Amino acid sequence: MRAKVHVFLKPGVLDVQGKAVENALHGLGWPQVEGVRVGKTIEFDLKAGSAAEAEAEVKQMCEKLLANTVIESYRVEVA
Repeated sequence: MRAKVHVFLKPGVLDVQGKAVENALHGLGWPQVEGVRVGKTIEFDLKAGSAAEAEAEVKQMCEKLLANTVIESYRVEVA
């Protein structure tokens, strides 16, 4: 199965990289852009008996390594 994890800073946590991208877009002529947030996507293959089993395993990976759950939230997709 293919797993995809999307990780973003939680609302209220200052996203310095997102702010830099927003300012750059303004400078390039898109002043209407607001609230830019930059995240990361992690993709990998995983052997599991079912999609539900794979999703549970990936969530454990996120809690232990892939996301800093104090300041980041994540979303898991399994296909």
